[in-house]
Amino acid sequence: MLFNSWQYALFFPIVFVLYWGLPHKFRTAILLIASYWFYMSWNVKYVVLILFTTLASYFAALLLDRTDSQRMKRLILSITLIACLGVLFVFKYFNFFAGAFVDFMNMFALHLHPMTLKLLLPVGISFYTFQTLSYVIDVYRGSVKPEQNFFVYALFVSYFPQLVAGPIERTNNLLPQIKAVHEFNYEQATYGVKLMTWGFFKKLCIADVVAVYVDRVFADVYSYEGFALVLAVFFFTVQIYCDFSGYSDIARGCSKMLGIDLMENFRSPYFSASIREFWSRWHISLSTWFRDYVYIPLGGNRCGKFRHNMNLMITFMISGLWHGADWTFVLWGAVHGLAQIVENMFVSRKQEVHGVMRGVRVCLTFLFVMMAWVFFRAGSLSEAIYVFSNMFNGIARHIYYLRIGFNTMRIERVAFISVSILIFILFAHDCFSALAKHNAMEKISRSRLTVRWLIYLALGLIVLFLSPKGVATEFVYFQF
Repeated sequence: MLFNSWQYALFFPIVFVLYWGLPHKFRTAILLIASYWFYMSWNVKYVVLILFTTLASYFAALLLDRTDSQRMKRLILSITLIACLGVLFVFKYFNFFAGAFVDFMNMFALHLHPMTLKLLLPVGISFYTFQTLSYVIDVYRGSVKPEQNFFVYALFVSYFPQLVAGPIERTNNLLPQIKAVHEFNYEQATYGVKLMTWGFFKKLCIADVVAVYVDRVFADVYSYEGFALVLAVFFFTVQIYCDFSGYSDIARGCSKMLGIDLMENFRSPYFSASIREFWSRWHISLSTWFRDYVYIPLGGNRCGKFRHNMNLMITFMISGLWHGADWTFVLWGAVHGLAQIVENMFVSRKQEVHGVMRGVRVCLTFLFVMMAWVFFRAGSLSEAIYVFSNMFNGIARHIYYLRIGFNTMRIERVAFISVSILIFILFAHDCFSALAKHNAMEKISRSRLTVRWLIYLALGLIVLFLSPKGVATEFVYFQF
């Protein structure tokens, strides 16, 4: 059940009315039933997987709390990690590592028949696995107490707004809110509607529109060259941001309407002045997860320079692998890790830049991130190399370079102007949020009544009339 589908348009209002219409004692049951219904709408069979992960982590946390022996605690934690990550490995990574092993053996003339599993990747498995692991690790560390009520904990794992694509919530934020008694708050509910509308604007009016051209080029990348490749890479840069942050906004908006605040997952990432800053603004729930549960346990920056750099590289390569079982994702992560290492060598953390210099660094960071997305989107390493090798073919003849690019991509002038205006609105919103250091939506909410309602009306009409009509498209991060 997609957020941008008519099924969800029926599902969420029913949940909303039941949730606020019935007493508090029924709300956990309502949300839990709704969450499992939401997840089973994709594939009923895979409810077994989320239930297994929930049960394993729930009982592991209880055992950890009742065990005094540090050795036994480490054993319980290890078994839980193996069990939960084992499910993720089988469904997401088995074929990748099996293929890599076969390729490795072929280097020594030992030809093996590749063994693969024909399994459909369950939606959200990477997200809810990481959420349960953070819970168990926090209980192991003693930073949180285990939840005694199984149904409350099951809702924490399966909470439908953020189940299939995050944000990856922490125990201290989401679990207490699930247990709290909420009173309906009009301002919070209307802010949730605004967040959802902004999310739908990014997803439907921008991401889904540019995705047509991105998919067209990357479906047969060798048939394109020059500006068509540049435009495809730029469009994908916009698409993946609008698609994923749009999902996060819709999820946060739905949750706010239910009185529960999910963490902010994006803060104008394309207006970052460094790669380090980019990762403090992009997919924040995942980047902080890797910081707390991978980077810091490896030693973080509390060690020698070489070890620190290795910790960064390992963390980012694992992050890349989390996104997809392919070497292109690992390389994408490695490129970002290397960029941070270089920044640490030449750029001071304490040095803040302002004005023109910050603008220059924002542009350079954006260009780097955009080029790195090639590895993320390309179907193979050879495709990525082809894009880099051919994207500037014919650039010396500027007008011809642009005209041929538009023609080969088959994008009409009116369509290009329309999407350009919408992208400008997006970037203007994010630029204001970055400069003002707070969300532009909050600023609009505090403006004069006539001004803010004109903005809301304009945004609503744009979503209504400029979004593609027809079959609802999946969100990009569902595949991860």
